[in-house]
Amino acid sequence: MLKIALAGSIASGKSTVEAILRDKGYDVYDTDKIVHEILDSSQEVMRQFSEFDIFTNGRIDRKKLGNIVFSDTKLLRELENIIHPKVKEEILKIFEEKKDVVFISVPQLYESGFDRMFDKVIFVTADEKVRLERLMQRNSISSEEALIRIKAQKDEEEKIKKSDYVLKNNSDLDALQENLDSILNNILL
Repeated sequence: MLKIALAGSIASGKSTVEAILRDKGYDVYDTDKIVHEILDSSQEVMRQFSEFDIFTNGRIDRKKLGNIVFSDTKLLRELENIIHPKVKEEILKIFEEKKDVVFISVPQLYESGFDRMFDKVIFVTADEKVRLERLMQRNSISSEEALIRIKAQKDEEEKIKKSDYVLKNNSDLDALQENLDSILNNILL
C-alpha cells in the first residue's frame, strides 16, 4: 500500500484536493472528520475543558472550543494530547484495509509527528492573503479571528521543506487539477 498524506495550512484548499482525488476514484480519508467524531463523544475533552464555555445543547461546540484553544497555545497542546493518539489509532485502522493507494488528509501532520507514518507527503499551500479570505468566508469569522487561527499554526516554510511535493493553490480549479495531475504522475508511475 502506498500511503500518501495530504497536508497544508488552514484554508489552503486541502478539501478541494480531496474532492478532486475522490472524483478520480481514489480512497481519501480526512482526519478532520475523525477529530469531529472523537469530539462528539470524548468524555476526556469534556472533563479537561469543563471550566470553559464550550458546550451548546450539552455537546461540545467546535467553534467555541476552537476560539479558546487557538488563542491559548497551552490549551491547544492539551487538546492535541487527547486527540492525536486517537487519530493515530484510526489511521492505523485505515492502513489495515490493504488498498493499493490511500490518501489521508492530515492538517496537523508535522505537529502530530504523523508524517513518519506515510510514504509521501503532498503539501497544499496558498498565499496568506488568499487563506485569510477563504477562512473568513468558510467559517463566517472576522479577519482578526481568522488571522489568530492562521498564526496558531507552525511556520509553513518548514513544513514545505519536509514535504515531498508542494501543490500551490492560489489560482483556479483548472490550475489546481493540472498541478495535482503532475504530482500524481510522479508519485504513481
